[in-house]
Amino acid sequence: MKPVTRREILDFQTYDDARAAFRQEVMAAKALRRVGIGSCLTLLFENRLTVRYQVQEMIRAERMVRERDIRHEIETYNELLGGPGELGATLLIEIEDPAERDEKLGRWLALPRHVYLRLEDGRKVRAKFDRRQVGKESLSAVQYLKFDVGAEVPVTAGVDLPGIEAETGLANAQRAALREDLEGEGAAARRGDAPRRAQGTAATRRRGERERTERPGRRKR
Repeated sequence: MKPVTRREILDFQTYDDARAAFRQEVMAAKALRRVGIGSCLTLLFENRLTVRYQVQEMIRAERMVRERDIRHEIETYNELLGGPGELGATLLIEIEDPAERDEKLGRWLALPRHVYLRLEDGRKVRAKFDRRQVGKESLSAVQYLKFDVGAEVPVTAGVDLPGIEAETGLANAQRAALREDLEGEGAAARRGDAPRRAQGTAATRRRGERERTERPGRRKR
């Protein structure tokens, strides 16, 4: 997937003018790329639209104007995108009770190695993960994953860590969205998905959706 470029990013004042409509479009795109696994895990597949949104939100939140800071945000968030034939995803571990969350994050250090996508032929594609998010005693509640699916669209997403095994089938609409991401930005370009031209699509939101304005590799959850 091609990285987001500087020319696609608006200054925070211009972005504010288009934010409401653009945000609706992004939330609709996220709804198609969000997969719940078991009772407390959510995979959110990332694409250029979701990455642009994160960059714009960070620039807006911090009122960035320095060019080097803006370019640093773009470079940082582009790390979430998959390379050729890959899908990039954010894994959210959503446990509301702080004590329970801390206990499980301590026990689930091996979790990133047990997240997978299953292809049509039955093969499991294991996640490649950001080792900065795994400490010696605890796991971060937000994990950044890559799946080298060889440009094949998965049929399920699952976890096989003993004790929390679960697998979720992907709906046709979800698979179509991932196919579009894997095939490139041709369809997106035809839609004209830039903040200036964003359409007011009805957003669908699932429980646990949280705005992610911290940077990859430096977040605390």
